[in-house]
Amino acid sequence: MRAHPEESPAMTRLLPSLAILAILAALEGPVAAQAPRTVVIGIAGPLTGGSANAGKDNENGARLAIADLNRREPVIGGQKLHFELDSQDDQGDPRQATVVAQRLCDANVAGVVGHYNSGATIPASRFYRDCGLPLMNPSSSSPAVTRLGFATTFRIISNDEVLSGALARHAIDVLHARRIAVIDDRTAYGQAAGDQFTKAVQERGGELLARQFVAPTAIDFSPVLTVLKAQQADLVFYGGLDAQAGPLLRQMRELGVHARLMGTGGLCTPQLVRLAGEENAGHEVICTTGGGLVSALPGGPDFERRYRATYGLEVQAYAPFAYDAVMVLVDAMTRAGSVDPRQYLPAIAATDYTGVTGRIRFDERGDIRERPVMLITFEGTRKVLVGDTK
Repeated sequence: MRAHPEESPAMTRLLPSLAILAILAALEGPVAAQAPRTVVIGIAGPLTGGSANAGKDNENGARLAIADLNRREPVIGGQKLHFELDSQDDQGDPRQATVVAQRLCDANVAGVVGHYNSGATIPASRFYRDCGLPLMNPSSSSPAVTRLGFATTFRIISNDEVLSGALARHAIDVLHARRIAVIDDRTAYGQAAGDQFTKAVQERGGELLARQFVAPTAIDFSPVLTVLKAQQADLVFYGGLDAQAGPLLRQMRELGVHARLMGTGGLCTPQLVRLAGEENAGHEVICTTGGGLVSALPGGPDFERRYRATYGLEVQAYAPFAYDAVMVLVDAMTRAGSVDPRQYLPAIAATDYTGVTGRIRFDERGDIRERPVMLITFEGTRKVLVGDTK
């Protein structure tokens, strides 16, 4: 009798190998199904140039968020995820910011945190609008950022209308400044901050001296300061960044301009004090940021500790806001059950998230609601609160 085909010697020899392949296939199937999907979030800011310290600070905050997310082994829409960060250097330049924005659009990232400078954020935001990418801004305070009306743009700090109003109230009602000078660097951020402060001072009846302008790369402020000394200015508001505000304050003291220096978030960093020389700063500076003093934020002290342990650096200004910006994007993805920007974008507008920086909700423009304003000065390079938190 012939052997049954299935029982042939050759087939018998194959059976163990086939069984092993079947077992391996059965094992590999679930593993492949559970392999994490990589989701990339972009971040854009100045990693070179005069604002590189601030841009790197934001990047560090975002990287902490990415690391924390991955430790949780996130699952969205039934899919296990692994998050990565695509960090792009816009050099703080509006033209380069648009190049970076297009690059992130082309890379199909799931969302963007940035940019640092208002002058970079404003033109870049049009590109994100056109490609449908959510933009979560942690540091640009010009009112124009959200007043373009783009449904893709959100901001988690207060804008300069709010910040400059608080500074003007303090200048006139607390410091009793009467001869107030306003200087700005002609950037979108600096000019908007100067405009808002000027408006707020005028509304409170303060005396404004002639408006002065400098280039955003200026290093010699003596022509402007000579005029302010003759005018006996008792307070100088500077709309610009710490890279210029530090030398400005140092030259004020060298030329005998004994006025306090005020400004919003762009100059409100320890770098200002280092550039001015600590002997020239101290309580001579009063500033405010769109988020406030990190140590006074709900999760600020723990964030500062972890940031210092991870990077060996102190927080400059907006790192915790960049951290929360990443978390807000992922919170919206989670609620929508999708990492597709088209699917989770509507969920961002309905955000009610409590993070390191406090409660985050957005108004109809995409601006944060109910962010307290804190006035800040320096003891050495350490930030301290001035008076009450409003």
